[in-house]
Amino acid sequence: MPMRQMKENSEQHFVIKPQLQNTMNPAQKNPKTAQNGKGPPIQESQNTKPQNQSSPPSRNRGRRRGRGGRKSDQGDPFMRPSSRPCTAADKPVIRDDARAIVPALSNGSIGNGGSLCESDMGFPCSSKSLTFPTRPGLGQLGTKCIVKANHFFAELPDKDLNQYDVTITPEVTSRAVNRAIMAELVKLYKDSDLGMRLPAYDGRKSLYTAGEFPFAWKEFTVKLIDEEDNVNGPKREREYKVIIKFVARANLHHLGQFLAGKRADGPKEALQILDIVLRELSMKRFCPVGRSFFSPDIRRPTRLGDGLEAWCGFYQSIRPTQMGLSLNIDMASAAFIEALPVIEFVAQLLGKDVLSRPLSDSDRIKVKKALRGVKVEVTHRGDVRRKYRVSGITTQPTRELVFPVDDNSTMKSVVEYFQEMYGFTIQYTHLPCLQVGNQKKANYLPMEACKIVEGQRYTKRLSEKQITALLKVTCQRPRDRENDILQTVQHNAYEQDPYAKEFGIRISEKLASVEARVLPAPWLKYHETGKEKDCLPQVGQWNMMNKKMINGMTVSRWACINFSRSVQDSVARGFCNELAQMCQVSGMEFNPEPVIPIYTARPDQVEKALKHVYHACMNKLKGKELELLLAILPDNNGSLYGDLKRICETDLGLISQCCLTKHVFKINKQYLANVSLKINVKMGGRNTVLLDAISCRIPLVSDIPTIIFGADVTHPENGEESSPSIAAVVASQDWPEVTKYAGLVCAQAHRQELIQDLYKTWHDPVRGTVSGGMIRDLLVSFRKATGQKPQRIIFYRDGVSEGQFYQVLLFELDAIRKACASLEPNYQPPVTFIVVQKRHHTRLFANNHRDKSSTDKSGNILPGTVVDSKICHPTEFDFYLCSHAGIQGTSRPAHYHVLWDENNFTADGIQSLTNNLCYTYARCTRSVSVVPPAYYAHLAAFRARFYMEPDVQENGCGKSARDSGVRPLPALKENVKRVMFYC
Repeated sequence: MPMRQMKENSEQHFVIKPQLQNTMNPAQKNPKTAQNGKGPPIQESQNTKPQNQSSPPSRNRGRRRGRGGRKSDQGDPFMRPSSRPCTAADKPVIRDDARAIVPALSNGSIGNGGSLCESDMGFPCSSKSLTFPTRPGLGQLGTKCIVKANHFFAELPDKDLNQYDVTITPEVTSRAVNRAIMAELVKLYKDSDLGMRLPAYDGRKSLYTAGEFPFAWKEFTVKLIDEEDNVNGPKREREYKVIIKFVARANLHHLGQFLAGKRADGPKEALQILDIVLRELSMKRFCPVGRSFFSPDIRRPTRLGDGLEAWCGFYQSIRPTQMGLSLNIDMASAAFIEALPVIEFVAQLLGKDVLSRPLSDSDRIKVKKALRGVKVEVTHRGDVRRKYRVSGITTQPTRELVFPVDDNSTMKSVVEYFQEMYGFTIQYTHLPCLQVGNQKKANYLPMEACKIVEGQRYTKRLSEKQITALLKVTCQRPRDRENDILQTVQHNAYEQDPYAKEFGIRISEKLASVEARVLPAPWLKYHETGKEKDCLPQVGQWNMMNKKMINGMTVSRWACINFSRSVQDSVARGFCNELAQMCQVSGMEFNPEPVIPIYTARPDQVEKALKHVYHACMNKLKGKELELLLAILPDNNGSLYGDLKRICETDLGLISQCCLTKHVFKINKQYLANVSLKINVKMGGRNTVLLDAISCRIPLVSDIPTIIFGADVTHPENGEESSPSIAAVVASQDWPEVTKYAGLVCAQAHRQELIQDLYKTWHDPVRGTVSGGMIRDLLVSFRKATGQKPQRIIFYRDGVSEGQFYQVLLFELDAIRKACASLEPNYQPPVTFIVVQKRHHTRLFANNHRDKSSTDKSGNILPGTVVDSKICHPTEFDFYLCSHAGIQGTSRPAHYHVLWDENNFTADGIQSLTNNLCYTYARCTRSVSVVPPAYYAHLAAFRARFYMEPDVQENGCGKSARDSGVRPLPALKENVKRVMFYC
């Protein structure tokens, strides 16, 4: 079959790259010295150390507020003038790291197409002048302890690292074939032309050595035998020409200085070489997927159903840390397609016998979707197991398939061909054939003559049943996970790895022992009429017993729809009564009687039912709005939940609360209490607030009006080429409480990570140039809600990988600046921009698992555990925070990385603020694993995917989101914007 040649992608992408010193310089030029900031003597920051927040609550509520409590003059059409304006007269703020941070300036005349440069905005217009803040010292707050981390010290080699360019002719697109060619080359020439060097290869264009080859340029000839070739006669040899050319030498001195904290810019090329070296042996032994390696031999695969199984493996990555180079090892698992005969796979997929009856049209479509792109090997040719990739399946059964065998259009059936050519009798001629090859020249293969090739990861969407089965495999108690990680390191035997030896890399077999601190939980304030007015959470959790919501709302007009066939009217009424009573006990006023009797409807008539109830209530209420809609859903409700939310929130403007059938039958007080919390915040109330917030004792939040943003972008799953990405931004709408949030969502181009609608301008025929965007709208909303304009911005950004830090910061901070400048001349509140990461592989374990005082009930480290040393970045301002108590499995700490800080936070300041905010999550009485504004943004983006019309959600329908025009999301009703992320 013809091999399709893939050309190098010549398309240029707009990516702002950081200005790093070239560490792969053939001439080995002396690196430029880092520019040192010069200025006046260093002044102490106004950020004071936070008080110990586990102390008993102060009863003095009348303490005068800081600067933010003073009233200022009215007069501006948008908001009152800032008490801390940024003007051209402002000087750079000099921190104790001797780096100047230039305050942002504004001339108030920036358009949508403009860019912010140092001359007019004080913010760099590219990463050439951008460096991330250095660590302002280590945190001191909290109880000190020792934890273990899954980082293994890697000793830096003392050998020169060299890079060579590899050109293979004819061009090969498969990394596996490339590796086979280079492996044969090393086997043939290592002892001669390669000077006894054992190189590491990236599978593409680069080859790396410890020390130089005896040449700068050389051409080699390599012959590979095609093992899958023709069964009759000798196997064919393929000849390749390989040119190896010296490119550069890595500067390990630069890497050493960076690890020692003496340089701010990391030599990415040197780190990449070391990473490739340590992966080289595993690439040969295991099945690589991204940065992870899997094998059925690591642990016995677990069946997930429908022809899939879970393979266990491990993640591996070399990282620069304060303790030097660190090898991060973690356990991993993924879904793979089971290496079954194709007929058996189809039977599992469809859940029925396929040997005796033909496939229906729906079955055939399901099989086609599952097998498209899957690699199979033939089993009818003896020892020759030629492999093909499935492109589809035929619409006709095998017995009806014929094809031309010569230029005279002589036709032969597939059944006859396989009998005559291979002596293979096709038994199940009622089944379709697999199509392999391209559309112009598709070959037919009978299903019974094919087997799925082992080691293919399944990348399509998993069913709920499969997800549950996979989670059972991945869920490990901390002690078990730690033991598996240690066993993996021992099994990998890095001390015997020939590539690690060649490059002089030595890996410790001990987990890193790290100094940590357990931050105190914050006191929470509840309503004065409750028996308990204040609460100090214990091990990350508390309950609503003897407490009342600090701002309980009123629900006078509500209705209920029952979509569950198994729930009788009497059961539904009993559940609604219990829920109403719980809301009242918790501090709300809740009318026990609905506007109309509970309405029963079929799930397939959701829109009709919702509109019927809406109009029936409106008629009875004579113009008054329905405040709340309760909905009882079947446990397995398919698209019902999403359809209900889309119709309620974009069409009818109804706030809804859904409850599953299993909870209606088994009425649980804790469940009712959690639902009442959600209903209260959806009505606009607050469940609790930080006591330090209303006492104005939170550093760099309580002193002046501060708005806290959260932002996230969710992308469609693999294979959904027609779906857009969804961006969401939420912002606090109260001060000093910083508990209530409002959110906005927008659709943007497929897999676009930069949030496009943070700030935008457009031309209006009447008003001229109009400014808008999510940041601007939320700033205006804050002003309306609080009567104050934000004088400080804290921005938590979720979902950004390390490779996108510079690009996201430059684009989105620029948008924040423009949004502020569009509201008022010289309005530029100082910004702190923090990236939140959960998709990392650092895990923290108790130093002694038998010491119950150092773990929670699940065996995980205590909530509030923070680490900012040893395993963190050598110079930059980052920390790991495990703010939640574990439930099952091993807790994953959140990784916070400060990319921009004009507010001069101390380590204690930002760590304690972040930890305390995790106790203000409105939907439960537990601290959560991610700071709530980022969590709410994630929920909002996830919710917004329901807002897309059903035809847009289906793959292949409508205009592709890769096209320039992205179909906008339907507008949210105003009363929904503040609550849609509470779900």
